[in-house]
Amino acid sequence: MSDLRPIRALFVVAAVYDGFLGAHFLLAPGPIFHHWHVTPPNHAGYVQFPGALLLVFAVMFAAIARDPVANRNCILYGILLKVAYCGIVFAYWFTSGIPIIWKPFAIIDLVFLWLFIWADRGLRRIHPRSA
Repeated sequence: MSDLRPIRALFVVAAVYDGFLGAHFLLAPGPIFHHWHVTPPNHAGYVQFPGALLLVFAVMFAAIARDPVANRNCILYGILLKVAYCGIVFAYWFTSGIPIIWKPFAIIDLVFLWLFIWADRGLRRIHPRSA
């Protein structure tokens, strides 16, 4: 794990993924709901604010990709983002149901969660002083 390229690549992908989703939900949430045949919330702001937050996280993931060692402390916030989203979606999915639009994102975020934990542990091993 002394090679930081896989970690950098992971966080570039995370930045692009969350940035893409964030921009779409911020700028044009209506067509997304229409495409998935899901009734949108009664106000676009309910989706636009989380979209804006995803853009903030995308910037953070880009910072981690630039310098994983210096910004390792930010990985925890990415882990918490993925835990929060997955926890909510999977809880509804397995209990009372949730529209299909949210399910693929939860599965993808579960993979990101696992990879973020892997990256954090790897950075702790090769740069223990930055712990």
